[in-house]
Amino acid sequence: MQVRPAQPNEIPLIFSFIQKKAEFDRRIGAYSGRLQVTAEKLSKTLFVPIPFSYVLFAEQPTGVVGFALYGFRYSSFVGQPSLWLDDLYVDEPNRSQGTGTVLMNTLAEVAEAHDCTHLAWTADARNQRGLNFYNQIGATIAEQTGDRCLFTWNP
Repeated sequence: MQVRPAQPNEIPLIFSFIQKKAEFDRRIGAYSGRLQVTAEKLSKTLFVPIPFSYVLFAEQPTGVVGFALYGFRYSSFVGQPSLWLDDLYVDEPNRSQGTGTVLMNTLAEVAEAHDCTHLAWTADARNQRGLNFYNQIGATIAEQTGDRCLFTWNP
């Protein structure tokens, strides 16, 4: 398996993974809204001189099977950034086969390369499989409000 950055010509693929993630969240009751993202918005925010976010793809010889969308936050009090994971999604047939772990380890490498203090993200408490995965990699729930769990990870 290879993890690599998304390329500008892959906006339709990025969009398809965002759609799959939204559908997964709908199934567990974590999302009921309407996607407002468009290919044009992705192009204007991900593939510009100063991107707002970045996308990694997990790819096997058969094709892309997972993605992570992330960005950076900055703490003026600490004087360092942290990495914020907005979306992590692995296609159903490829779950529990190490794809999520490879993506998370790659994000940890990105965080280390940028001198980040930690990685953080939220997950829905109804996503028990996801919560188990985050627990297995050593992430901790820093705060929980209703069904939203804020995770932090210092790999």
